[in-house]
Amino acid sequence: MSAKQREGLPSDSSRSVAPRKSEKYPPRYGAQHRQDALWEGGNEAPPPGWREIRSEGDGQPLYHWDDVVFMSTEHRPLPGVRLDYPWQLIPGCEWHISPFGRSYFVNHNTRTTSWKKPRPKRPAGSLMPECIIKRDSPWYNENLACLGTSGDILSISDGAICQWTRAGKPAKKPFDIKGGAVGIMSVSPDGLMVVGACGDGTVRLWNIQEGSLVGHPWEGNNDRLRCLDWSPNGAEIAGGSKDGTIRRWNTTTGRQIGPLIKGSDKRVLAIKYSPQGDKFASGGSDGIIHVWSKDGKLLIEIKGHDKWVTSMCWSKDGKNIFSGSADHTIRTWQSIDGKELVVIRGHTNPVRSLCLSPDESHLVSASDDYSVRIWDLETNQQVGDPLWHDDQVNVVVMSSDGQYFTSGISGPHAKIYVWSLEAALERARGLGDDTAFNTKLEGRAAPARDISLAPRQQSNNRGLARYGNDFWGDDTNRTPRHSADTSSSPRLRDFFGSLRSSTRSANAPPSVPFEPRRLNFSLFPVKFTRHPVDVAPCREEDVSRLSSLPFVISLK
Repeated sequence: MSAKQREGLPSDSSRSVAPRKSEKYPPRYGAQHRQDALWEGGNEAPPPGWREIRSEGDGQPLYHWDDVVFMSTEHRPLPGVRLDYPWQLIPGCEWHISPFGRSYFVNHNTRTTSWKKPRPKRPAGSLMPECIIKRDSPWYNENLACLGTSGDILSISDGAICQWTRAGKPAKKPFDIKGGAVGIMSVSPDGLMVVGACGDGTVRLWNIQEGSLVGHPWEGNNDRLRCLDWSPNGAEIAGGSKDGTIRRWNTTTGRQIGPLIKGSDKRVLAIKYSPQGDKFASGGSDGIIHVWSKDGKLLIEIKGHDKWVTSMCWSKDGKNIFSGSADHTIRTWQSIDGKELVVIRGHTNPVRSLCLSPDESHLVSASDDYSVRIWDLETNQQVGDPLWHDDQVNVVVMSSDGQYFTSGISGPHAKIYVWSLEAALERARGLGDDTAFNTKLEGRAAPARDISLAPRQQSNNRGLARYGNDFWGDDTNRTPRHSADTSSSPRLRDFFGSLRSSTRSANAPPSVPFEPRRLNFSLFPVKFTRHPVDVAPCREEDVSRLSSLPFVISLK
């Protein structure tokens, strides 16, 4: 094998190359690749460790999944094709595949490549969680629940319902599972039962104390459920599906209540009963919140989000609905007429999950921007700094007493984080206004402040202030690429641009060329500006725009 092939460079020979099962280092920074795959089966076969997920209807490919890095892409995995969506990685990084079929990541901040997915670096002195629950194998953390009676935590991890103590120890063995992996779950208001949707399409009930199944599977198999919620009195459960339908079950008999409810053909991603139990709200990929009466009659449609509605919660009096969306915003609505009250901006990627403190003073949000943030609902300002995670945060839930909340990430390094709400608020009060994000009303902008890094945080002076190079292991390739040919006039492509990556020929320049011997990081200064938080007054008209971006895909 030639030196060029070992480095991932185009080969001068058309001779076929035997596939390799391992590579010590990823291709060097700036390497260019032909479109020819060198793994077994070549361009006609998926790379090793990849799966092609196809539509159930016409069998067409929907997306491609890499089991090693736990990531999906709608782009065909070939060398030279950028695979990531804009929100999958920290800014300044790209996802590619080597000619021999292994995913690797390009970091333009540090001009390096690595097999490891880049992670944010917590600033010195950041609040740390009380504990981190982790295992040695890849797993999902799509659902979490805090059990008020015991302080324990329920999770869906690797398709099983697991129970943990607040200290992070297993409380018991995983629950008895029948009918395939559990995809979603919801805990009863009294904390004694949990309902889950299984891989075989059944809905089943478990006794939490015993960890055992209760009764038979509920009627109406549905393998497309995406969300579940109990009514406040525990008498019924509502579930939303990928096909836009909503089903309700009687929790005593397991039978369906009434006919199917359908608001649209788009998938339902969030469903939530009001505290009074007289209505429930649903939201999904059409960006619309539907409010339904208890008997399934549509009361109102709330339009305003630009993309998918991913999470919702109600105020205790049932007057307001809080919603998180893939448009990066959190919004507050009047439930009776759909009037928009507040728009909170601060997250830089889709908001995945919301929870409300018991006294309704604070809202906690989880996002694909690798952070959990706490919001003061009196001022609609962010409280303190973001709580940084090692990956996109799927879910956040609050304990019933408001003492702690938990958040979860999935993937090869999946974890559950346990945070003290009191500690987070105390930290923000102790740091004072220096950590608070500036807030602005629409039409009355407050200037954002530049925060200079302390000397101990300036070791990584070539990239983003938050992202250091110390998270790279020994598998990082720090070999610099050769200087760009200044005699040519390459066409630049903004790496924050189109979702669909253009393929590049063997002689094309890399995505982000740099001038010789001069680092050009105008987009990523050593100083960083705190993102302002926009708090918008209600608008005169609601505007509905369908989502133009796909959302993060789950295999559930």
